[in-house]
Amino acid sequence: MIPSQVDDALPELAPFLHAVQARRPDDGTWCEAWTVRDIVAHQAGTAEELARVLQAFLAGTPVETRGFEREAPYRRLSDPELWTAFLSRCEQLAEITAAAARDLSPDTEVIWTGRSVTVPFFAEHLREELILHRWDLTGDDRTAVQALDEPWMTEHSVVSVGRPLLARGSAGLDLGPDGRVEGRLRTPGTDDVVVTADADGTAIRRAAPEGPATIESDAAVRVLLLWGRRPADPSRWHSTAGPETLRRVRTLLSGY
Repeated sequence: MIPSQVDDALPELAPFLHAVQARRPDDGTWCEAWTVRDIVAHQAGTAEELARVLQAFLAGTPVETRGFEREAPYRRLSDPELWTAFLSRCEQLAEITAAAARDLSPDTEVIWTGRSVTVPFFAEHLREELILHRWDLTGDDRTAVQALDEPWMTEHSVVSVGRPLLARGSAGLDLGPDGRVEGRLRTPGTDDVVVTADADGTAIRRAAPEGPATIESDAAVRVLLLWGRRPADPSRWHSTAGPETLRRVRTLLSGY
């Protein structure tokens, strides 16, 4: 049973746990390089690091964010040990985010992976990871689609995670000094998400709809595309941009 404080801070934890428990640790996932066990190890490492960085900031001794090497100790655990460790790290994160909410203004800026984020980011980011990686386990079931469709998921993906999401994809583009890729991801009734890459770097922003969209889809699919995922039903997205433009934008949207 999930403690109420943890459930309040991470309401997406219970659906994620149920999805994991319905599968074998060595089952494959939509995240093609990872099994179910790999995803749990990743989530444990992420929860630990979010808690570590925020706790250090609260203590007045800020630390730099570690990379994915933080997952290595969890990958060495047995399956029962990994499960226990993951739950413990989620509880720890809930406790620290509750303390930060009491002691800090929500606008307080904290450095995470070299960029400034605000205090609510720390719980919200794990919530997004739980939703995204649950989709990696289940695909397009109702729970996944409803969660991905929430407006805050798009906002967090664009504002809080957007530029790092484009780093891998931009490295796979041969742009040269004058090359440029721009894509407009449109969900009717909302702002477009505009992604660009050129010799000066990458950018992602929200913008009023203008001109033709590169890809039009529902909000849930748009979040999946931003994270380098593909919905099980490809008819949920549409494009008239042409193969070359579409290929380049999809390359940019390679995700983590």
